[in-house]
Amino acid sequence: MPRANYLFTSESVSEGHPDKVCDRISDEIVDLFFREGAKSGVDPYQIRVACETLATTNRVVIAGEVRGPAISKEQIEATARDAIKNIGYEQDGFHWRNANVDVVLHAQSADIAQGVDASGNKDEGAGDQGIMFGYACRETPELMPAPLFYAHKILETLAKARKAGEGDAAKLGPDAKSQVTVRYVDGKPVGVTQIVLSTQHLDENLSSSDVRAIVEPYIRATLPEGWINPETVWHVNPTGKFVIGGPDGDTGLTGRKIIVDTYGGAAPHGGGAFSGKDPTKVDRSAAYAARYLAKNVVAAGLADRVTIQLAYAIGVADPLSIYVDTHGTGKVSEDRLEAALGQSMRLSPRGIREHLNLNRPIYARTSAYGHFGRAPDVEGGFSWENTDLADKIKAYLA
Repeated sequence: MPRANYLFTSESVSEGHPDKVCDRISDEIVDLFFREGAKSGVDPYQIRVACETLATTNRVVIAGEVRGPAISKEQIEATARDAIKNIGYEQDGFHWRNANVDVVLHAQSADIAQGVDASGNKDEGAGDQGIMFGYACRETPELMPAPLFYAHKILETLAKARKAGEGDAAKLGPDAKSQVTVRYVDGKPVGVTQIVLSTQHLDENLSSSDVRAIVEPYIRATLPEGWINPETVWHVNPTGKFVIGGPDGDTGLTGRKIIVDTYGGAAPHGGGAFSGKDPTKVDRSAAYAARYLAKNVVAAGLADRVTIQLAYAIGVADPLSIYVDTHGTGKVSEDRLEAALGQSMRLSPRGIREHLNLNRPIYARTSAYGHFGRAPDVEGGFSWENTDLADKIKAYLA
């Protein structure tokens, strides 16, 4: 039997965290290829991007493999600078205008392409082997684990206030980390026992107490009413001064925050990162599909909590396996659910791309505050958060 009463902690990092700066730049490059491809008439199914970014003191290195529209190094450099500017870096050690940007992207390997591309009667194959997980639960209206959902929301709320120049929030810098410990009673989240927030500040004279006074109202407004009480322990900038931040304080790399990006440790992770990858890479697209399936299972009332695993082999279109675990909350058997999910949508890379409409510049917005638990937007981003498959899944089980 699962434990009923316990504490669980998840962390998030802001868009200005050095790793997230790199995720943002890499995803902006993916979007750039889709935008420019649409302008020049390039088949979006032929676009390939595997972009990695490194950032350190006033230097950005963009490397990887691409195929698609002709895009100059100058366009890529300008895209990176615009991303850094939007995040808010105008500091001596990392400035959108002054940073050195090295672009060393090159053509995709022909050996990989021959296994992935569709040809004749062969469907588009997976871009690599691997396992991907999706998860959903009833802890929040968004069907996400509460600790991660609120850790994200705290940082997203502070970032919006900082960028809008709201009062003393304008004194904060782009780099920040949060951590929320949630107390569960009878398996349900009921309150917060510990709150950790470390945020960069531009005024070096601010103390930890000063920073807490700035951020506490935003945190209280973000968390559910009654979750913070007199026993809640606060750790705000516990090391003291935090002026040097972002890539000037710590080197960043694409793909180093995979637990932050997914379920905050409440569910397994297959190991592959998302950012910088076009949707032939099942690390990304199949993880989106697995979340989509999991959310629809819960939305359909077939389980209160579910984990789904998909497995792929490079060059092979269909998943090798579909695994479902409802953690004892299922209303139907897991083997019936596995069969129904396999019938409810085509789970090849092309099938996922078509069903979720992934051949569009929708990826930069995923690079911070989580790839899951976000509302679908009017431009088609976060389509994997829709619950439009619930009735179809139930129909297969009728």
